[in-house]
Amino acid sequence: MRTLLSFIFTVLTGVSFLFGQNNTSYWQQHVDYTMEVDMDVETFQYTGTQKLVYTNNSPDVLKRVYYHLYFNAFQPGSEMDVRLQNVKDPDGRMMENEKSRISLLSETEMGYLHVQTLTQDGKPVSFAEEGTILVVDLAEPIPSGAKTTLNMEFKGQVPLQIRRSGRNNSEGVALSMSQWYPKLSEYDFEGWHPNPYIAREFHGVWGDFDVKLTIDKKYTVGGSGYLQNPEEIGHGYQTPGTTVKTKGKKLTWHFKAPNVHDFMWAADPDYIHDVLKMEGGPTLHFYYKNDPEIIENWKKLQPKTEDAMRFFSKNIGQYPYDQYSVVQGGDGGMEYAMSTLITGKRNFGSLVGVMVHEMAHSWFQHILATNESKYEWMDEGFTSFISSLCMNEIMEQGKENPFEGSYKGYYALVNSGLELPQTAHADRYSTNFAYGIAAYSKGSIFLSQLGYVIGQDKLMETIGKYYEDFKFKHPVPNDIKRTAEKVSGMELDWYLTDWTQTTNTIDYGIKTVESENGKTTVVLERIGEMPMPLDILVVNSDGTQETFYVPLRMMRGEKDNPYPNLKRTVLDDWAWAHPTYGFVIDRPLEEIKAIMIDPSQLMADVNGENNIHQKLLD
Repeated sequence: MRTLLSFIFTVLTGVSFLFGQNNTSYWQQHVDYTMEVDMDVETFQYTGTQKLVYTNNSPDVLKRVYYHLYFNAFQPGSEMDVRLQNVKDPDGRMMENEKSRISLLSETEMGYLHVQTLTQDGKPVSFAEEGTILVVDLAEPIPSGAKTTLNMEFKGQVPLQIRRSGRNNSEGVALSMSQWYPKLSEYDFEGWHPNPYIAREFHGVWGDFDVKLTIDKKYTVGGSGYLQNPEEIGHGYQTPGTTVKTKGKKLTWHFKAPNVHDFMWAADPDYIHDVLKMEGGPTLHFYYKNDPEIIENWKKLQPKTEDAMRFFSKNIGQYPYDQYSVVQGGDGGMEYAMSTLITGKRNFGSLVGVMVHEMAHSWFQHILATNESKYEWMDEGFTSFISSLCMNEIMEQGKENPFEGSYKGYYALVNSGLELPQTAHADRYSTNFAYGIAAYSKGSIFLSQLGYVIGQDKLMETIGKYYEDFKFKHPVPNDIKRTAEKVSGMELDWYLTDWTQTTNTIDYGIKTVESENGKTTVVLERIGEMPMPLDILVVNSDGTQETFYVPLRMMRGEKDNPYPNLKRTVLDDWAWAHPTYGFVIDRPLEEIKAIMIDPSQLMADVNGENNIHQKLLD
């Protein structure tokens, strides 16, 4: 039986200041980075200075701060190395002959990031390096509402490319510089978040970045921010006929990135740099290797990137920056401020797919910026949801259910016995399999299934309002739930609780179907612990169809008819504690061809076999 999703997704593609965690007490910290970095492309070592102006917008007095030193993870014996050796299903990109690639790094191949000097408003401070975290005891406490200036000198070594960052990746890109600088940890209403880096997720403080990168003049640099000195660096930026003046063998690239919480750059002597200036949108930059095997696909990628930018701006909210860079590098795909690193030796469909997913992260991470370590499903899941819709449109996939893969992944996780509640910290999953499905698949279903609960038009309205109300505010799970409640008029605490804080499953079935006195009585049963409202499709022998809708009592509301071309009967509420529910169809059973729970298949029912009346399968 074909589902009715065609109508649903036609609807999807057509479509006072609120605070985040606790209304009037909302606040967030602010940082301004000014950095100058000198890179030696022969040794892959670099030195830098950092001036950080930190604004304490919290109600608290701060006596200590923390920095992330991510490159220290790429050393034998680091927490990332040990975790890689002990997780049951390690990331294959980080393994070599069943050994951790980090454990095999030599002294010149490993990464490090060390702070050499650090002062607060000119006064020395006490600091200690603890793996990937720098613990700083301040010279003077920072009062609520005050600013302080932290100046440091640091040095680093770029590791062989292992995970996201590094040098000389598998496709020959010289430098993929993400998580490369001492980055101040986030302090929010929950306190500090100095999580050690074991290859999972990130959390950062918004601010303005002013970065000068000095590097061999043969290298082209791209990534976050706006280039401030195009006439000075050449590489096709200067006015034709002018000569670039260099000092020795190096050039200094000057970038500014306003209101971001990270800064990435990549560099290679063989980069091709293409520019696509969108009408009414940002300028798109593409940096990729001068490799005959990939050039054609990277040229074809560029109009698709524009299509994706327009799709997301329409269906989530307007992209707030004036540029976006797609850069070949890294080890797969990873999002950064105003940019992404992706591997480039892919077939065209895969290349578009990874670009779309990472670009979607510009909204569901770099603009909304949930704490990925605690709420990874809000980041990866929401990104997977919207990128599935985007791919279905811009690649003309014609899928009735663009999220089918997410549901299959979730069912596999349920059957594996490895599922944890989505409230589990990203670093605490014992398997990459369970983490990946919980974050990407189950996180995506949170939204697609929410559309089943409140209606597809209300879902898209919720996404748009959520973006407008919480951009640049670090939203938490309650914020998306409350937004959906305000848009739909329903009570949805049960949905957020059961789906994200438990491993309760949805399982409804048709228990009995009986005919008497020209009418048919259908008894439904709730087998799983998670409650849901139900759509029931009845297909009659004469070819006509109708639906019955069973609202969930604790919702305190009803969605609009998702199938307006069909007659719908709204039944009495189902109170969750009752294990069974009966209703009557006003025709005899012999005139009924099919009865099916959830024809959209957007409800994540773990056993679809009992959703169809068994007589129909004979």
